[in-house]
Formats: sequence, C-alpha cells, structure tokens
Amino acid sequence: MKVVIIGGGAAGMMAAIAASDCGAEVTLLERNALCGVKVNLTGKGRCNVTNECDTEQLIRNTPRNGKFLYSAFSSFTSEDAVHFFEALGVPMKTERGNRVFPQSDRAKDITQALSRGMSARGVRVKRCRAQAVVTQDGAVRGVRTDAGLIDADSVIIATGGRSYPRTGSDGDGYRMAAALGHTVIAQRPSLVPLRSDSDICPRLEGLSLRNVALRVEQDGTTIYEDFGEMLFTSNGVSGPMILSASAHLVQRESFQCMLHIDLKPALDRDTLDKRVLRDFEAGKNRDFSNVLAGLVPQKLMPVMAERCGIPTDQKVNTVTREQREALCLALKDFTVPICAAGSFDEAVITAGGVDTKELNPKTLASKVVRGLYFAGEVIDVDAYTGGFNLQIAWSTGYKAGQSAAWQL
Repeated sequence: MKVVIIGGGAAGMMAAIAASDCGAEVTLLERNALCGVKVNLTGKGRCNVTNECDTEQLIRNTPRNGKFLYSAFSSFTSEDAVHFFEALGVPMKTERGNRVFPQSDRAKDITQALSRGMSARGVRVKRCRAQAVVTQDGAVRGVRTDAGLIDADSVIIATGGRSYPRTGSDGDGYRMAAALGHTVIAQRPSLVPLRSDSDICPRLEGLSLRNVALRVEQDGTTIYEDFGEMLFTSNGVSGPMILSASAHLVQRESFQCMLHIDLKPALDRDTLDKRVLRDFEAGKNRDFSNVLAGLVPQKLMPVMAERCGIPTDQKVNTVTREQREALCLALKDFTVPICAAGSFDEAVITAGGVDTKELNPKTLASKVVRGLYFAGEVIDVDAYTGGFNLQIAWSTGYKAGQSAAWQL
C-alpha cells in the first residue's frame, strides 16, 4: 500500500511511523527544509508533549468536537505517547497540571526522535509543496506537487491549521479539502492573547500576576473561570489563563467580554476588609502608597489608586470607609474590558477546519473521497492549553496512519 502524507508536523510524522509499522510504503511531503518546525516552537521551545490523564479527561479538555476523538484518544492514549517517545530515547517528566515535557526541556529532542523513527522505518521524506490531491472515480490516485505527480493508494492530509503561518501553516490543507468537496468550517485563532482598548494595559505592560482568580463575563453570563497566571501586554493580556479563556470565547460570536480578576482569591470580602483595616491601623500616619505597597505589585499601585479613588499621597488616617470599601472591591474585582483577540501569528492553534461530520471517527477516513484521511489541526477540533492539542496530533496521526495503511 502506497501512503502519501501531506505535512511533516506532529500529526504527519506520527502518521508516517504508524503507517510504516503497518507495512505501508510511506512518502511524507514537507515544504520546509526540516520536519516539525512548529513542534520546535511549542511550550516556549520545551514542547508540552501531552497531559497525563485518561481519555475522558482528554475529551473534557477538548471543547470543540471532543467526543469525535474518542476512538483516536482510546487507540493512542497520553500514556502511549509517553511510552512511545521514551522508546525513541527521550525520557519524560510530569510537571504541574499533569503537563508532560521531555526531561531535557528541548522540543528538538522530540522532532529529532520522530525523524529517527521515520528514518529507521524507511519513510521517504520529499521536500516539495503539495498542490492538490488527485482523484479518479471518487477515489484517491495521487498527489500533485510542485515537483510532479506522486502516485498513492491512500493520502493523509496533515497540513496543520493557520497558526504560526511563518512555519508553513497557511491553510493549504483547507483549500485541498474544499476542492475535494469537503465542508471546511471557518477558522479563527485560538489559545491566543486577548486585546483590550483600555489604557491600563500599556501602563501595566510586563506585569505578571500569579495565583489570581479569573472570571470571564459576556453579555451578563459567566463563560469561564480559572485560577493561575496572566500577563499584561502593550495592547491586552496573555498568559496561561488568558489562552484557555480564548478557547472558550472562540466558540462564541464575539471576543468582546469583561475580565474580572480577583487579586486576593484566598480572602473573602470580610476577611480582606479586616486585613486592610489592620494595615491601615499599622500605617495610619503614613501615605496610602505605603499601605498599598503591601497589597499589590508596585507597577499596579497607580492604577489601583485611581480605581479606588484614593490619592497615593493621602494620609491613611483620612481614608474614609467608602474609600476603603472601594479599595476592597478593586482588589476583589479588578476589571479589564476585552475587544478582540490576537492574530493567527500569535495563536497557538486554529479553531475550525474540516467538518468532523464528513469524517469517520473510528478511522479518520473521508466520507467524500475513498482513500483520503485527515489528521491533526486541519480537522475542526481544538483543545485547551496543557499538552492536549499535541495529544490530538499524536492520536489522530496514529489512527489515520493505521487506517490509511489498511484502507479502513
């Protein structure tokens, strides 16, 4: 069986290994000089390989068509992913939030291991750009590339999405799928920083908040809550909680929402008020800025003073009850309006893609064209941050590779 795989990213390389292990003659088409360019950027160069959890948890952390992946996740679990890479010579470690990384903290160790795995199995890697999947009588016959026609019995499209377009993810897979008659759901950036038109973000640029609680409200409804870290940027906010929040917002009509940040989540309102009273009593003859310094980071102090209406040079012993209550409110509910999301250049993944209704979830085979399969981000599935999206790549690549080799 001749299997041609379009795309040498995480899903494509895994598919190549899986198809080869099933006895297929495999050719992988990659337009970049090296495979796995995007993988090397993940996890800030460390590569969050997977998340150590069971299939049900993987599905729960995949808000977009997670149930479609039940068969793929069951066939190649997160535990399988760990064993797979360790067998290729890359020891793993598990960190906070069950996130799994290579012990070396080097993403390149992952891509090099996959390259070794393909080489050991005789996978042919051809440096060219796929232009179209060639069909005859409703079945795959090959792939037309800028280097000529390559015959194939099965083709796997694993071109990725539109995030990090500089790595080659420019939407080629969507165009090829649409040309073959597939429905392609409109794409939007996900796991992406959020934009704000408030003037406080450039003032707080570079400020990282840790151990804070986040609530995202849209049209009066809470759509997401989290606890952890976030970062202010020159034009909005970013960080782990914000990226996960964007995955919820991408499911809705608009990114416009209000962020409610609890800077003191360990204290309820009454306990916080008592704490502030104690601080005020201890520094009653000092300027408000001296007390505020014990409550918030220095960069946040001027903004917080404005929010609660207490000048930084006002003596603490003159602060009114109303001003103190305003301070407690600002500490428990620091708001940031969001107007939009970042671009695909900043997005970790793409939401949208080939409609899952037109794919067989047990084989990832097309219901439109015989011998055609899909794997990875090109499919309309996406998950939260934490290793879940790479697990989608491994699982769908493995399933599609096996299915293509056996023409299931």
